[in-house]
Amino acid sequence: MPDKMPVRVAIAERVLQLAWKDPQIVVVTSDARGSAAIEKFFETFPDRSIETGIAEQTATGISAGLAFSNKKVFLFGPACFYSARSLEQVKNDIAYSGANVKIIAVSGGVSYGPLGSTHHSLHDVAVYRAIPNIAVILPSDAYQAAAMVDQIVETNQPVYVRTGRNPVPFVYSSENDSFKFGKGNVLKEGKDIAIFATGEVVWHALEAAKILTSSGINATVVDLPCVKPLDEDLVLQIARATKRILVAEEHSIHGGLGEAICSLLCRSHPVPVEIIAFPDEYPVTGNQSQVYSHYGLDFAGIAKRAQEFLRRY
Repeated sequence: MPDKMPVRVAIAERVLQLAWKDPQIVVVTSDARGSAAIEKFFETFPDRSIETGIAEQTATGISAGLAFSNKKVFLFGPACFYSARSLEQVKNDIAYSGANVKIIAVSGGVSYGPLGSTHHSLHDVAVYRAIPNIAVILPSDAYQAAAMVDQIVETNQPVYVRTGRNPVPFVYSSENDSFKFGKGNVLKEGKDIAIFATGEVVWHALEAAKILTSSGINATVVDLPCVKPLDEDLVLQIARATKRILVAEEHSIHGGLGEAICSLLCRSHPVPVEIIAFPDEYPVTGNQSQVYSHYGLDFAGIAKRAQEFLRRY
């Protein structure tokens, strides 16, 4: 087993595995067959595979129709387009209609890197949080992604899953206990501050906690793969214990996990909160690692912000 793996590949491989046992599983893509497992799905199950080309709105409508024909639909396509170009179709054909479609939005956040802001998706969590009847999930590694597929394939509801493009280090040592729908996972316990993260930033949060430990700061690290529904009980429990919250996410400062947590805490248990996310600007151009570093979303940046935050509170 390599030390890292693209989350999108893990999802595609698990969908292929499950399809051997479940003839109701179908795959729809809009020019997104780059994963070897999705290409293998098309080769293995041609009668359960649909490629629309660069036509996300069409792919969304087809997926909804298949869902209402009792199919379990996995719709693969770029996150930047499924959170913009086909948003009306997702809102009406899938969410409003309650179609059992799992949108696997690949290459999310800034993982398209040098292609720039037209291909970044830093507003998608905000958009989908505001649409009723659709869950929002950001897996942190390949193990969690595979476990997630096993669970969401059995749910009869729309789901938006945002993944990156590049290989991601493993956060978990196996699929066991890595994912439970609507729940978060405490990865490390500490009394000084809590770091909440989602998606590919989770590994950086864990590495940042190691840096903080070396400087005498004990941090709790929490993985929240489900931004919606949010594990409110866990967030409140951690907030009461640590009294200081840092949120790190590959998303705009507006409308993401940070604001979801702030809304909950403002209503139920106010404590100081710091959000590390993208400011209200179009990000600098570069590869994903370079952009993370520029905005302080890598482990060094998270550790630095945590130290500054603790000096203020």
